[in-house]
Amino acid sequence: MGSMSLWHWIVVIAVVLLLFGRGKISELMGDVAQGIKSFKKGMADDETAKAADPAKTTDGKIIDHVAATPAEAAKPGDPLKQHAQTERKFEGSAG
Repeated sequence: MGSMSLWHWIVVIAVVLLLFGRGKISELMGDVAQGIKSFKKGMADDETAKAADPAKTTDGKIIDHVAATPAEAAKPGDPLKQHAQTERKFEGSAG
């Protein structure tokens, strides 16, 4: 029961051949082979393009930015700096 006997495999192959037909299976395998060839050609073209023009490739450059004003220093993504600025505004207006 755990493994399939020879007769099980014969029946499975017969059903597959009846459903897909002999011509469709060979067409399908031909399409798969063309897809693999196309993929390999695309990968080779990509490699030659990178080697031919290294100036167009970017290597994740880091740009250091120094804030010129306190407003630039407190970007919307930094809640602690925003809170400190808000407190300074209230302290200045209260006194």
